Amino acid sequence: QVQLVESGGGLVQTGGSLRLSCAASGRTISSYPMGWFRQAPGKEREFVAAINWSGGDTVYADSVKGRFTISRDNAKNTVYLQMNSLKPEDTAVYYCAAKTLLMQVSTAAHEYDYWGQGTQVTVSS
Repeated sequence: QVQLVESGGGLVQTGGSLRLSCAASGRTISSYPMGWFRQAPGKEREFVAAINWSGGDTVYADSVKGRFTISRDNAKNTVYLQMNSLKPEDTAVYYCAAKTLLMQVSTAAHEYDYWGQGTQVTVSS
């Protein structure tokens, strides 16, 4: 079992920055691809970013490319999402997820096995 706990969400103005953390426990995540997803009220959960086990391969949604950076520290069993130039449309609950089957990075939520409880990000205009 992998337990994931997100932190770092909050209220920020347009153009501001936040850094989300996802701390894992129960098992090391160092060999797993990890992803960040988000869900805004009334909308489907959508892919944000993903990273392979080493950090050498990353994928981003077009809507966040150039503004968000995913990274990981395997020694700390933690994944991060640095969010810059935030926009009101980035407002959502952000979830991290671990993909324990197949080692390829994925943008598909159904391929992730473990999920955190989410952290709220609100960007005011």
